[in-house]
Amino acid sequence: MENDQDLTGGEGGIEALEQRVVELERIAETLADTPDGEVVEALDHALGLLKEINSTVQASLDSVSGEARELGDILDGLSFGSFDEALADLERRERGTDDDAS
Repeated sequence: MENDQDLTGGEGGIEALEQRVVELERIAETLADTPDGEVVEALDHALGLLKEINSTVQASLDSVSGEARELGDILDGLSFGSFDEALADLERRERGTDDDAS
């Protein structure tokens, strides 16, 4: 993820997603005072916002999942043998030092 746009998978980045959430919260706060004739329209608008938020989050999850697979493939191709050997040697030396102190 290089920037906010990558996070949300679309134009405007995280700010656009936050604006949708704020607008959704505004609708929720005013729904009780909305005239009966406009409730369906308000709920329809809220549903549209929820769909946009959902698709944005899903696109972000798909992107992150792909990146995680790529990183896993890279890590699978790396050899940590010499590092593991050095770490094991260090641990053996530390245990030897602990045994000498007893």
